Amino acid sequence: MRRIVYDVALTLDNFLCSEDGGVEDFLASGPGVDAYFARLQTYDTVLMGRRTYEFGYAHGLEPGQRAYPHMEHYLFSDTLSFDGDQVHVVEKARALDVIDELKGRPGSDIYLCGGGAFAGFLLDHGRVDRLVVKLNPILLGSGIRAFGESRRRVAMRLIDSEAYGDGLHLLRYDLDYGEGS
Repeated sequence: MRRIVYDVALTLDNFLCSEDGGVEDFLASGPGVDAYFARLQTYDTVLMGRRTYEFGYAHGLEPGQRAYPHMEHYLFSDTLSFDGDQVHVVEKARALDVIDELKGRPGSDIYLCGGGAFAGFLLDHGRVDRLVVKLNPILLGSGIRAFGESRRRVAMRLIDSEAYGDGLHLLRYDLDYGEGS
């Protein structure tokens, strides 16, 4: 069964961006960032919430286009709608069924691109299997939390870690939801 991998850049104070969605303080180049771009090539499917998808508009993404051309896109939103077939829009009421069906298909691990609210929803429902954190050497003080408003407690097992000379650390964890999850 394919895993859902939340591959996310975070600050030391657990934010994936500033409150207004800014990411300008995050490292944008270097070996850790290069490794992230290489990892993206290993995923064939991406999941993201509406705000994460719309974040791409400010960076040249046209509505309805794929943010990652080689990946099948599933956008989870009750308000998005596009002509064409480049992306699949899934209503929140169907989210877990669609995700479970995707996990059962053949293919690579599935990239959870975010954002925080959607990742929190998936965490609350035990659907995040692996967490890959690109831990940036910055503090924002406030912003969008990695798992939104989720308060679920989840044990994690460190799979591996790597430190880069620019202060970025890569941490990989498998999540353990415990018995009956």
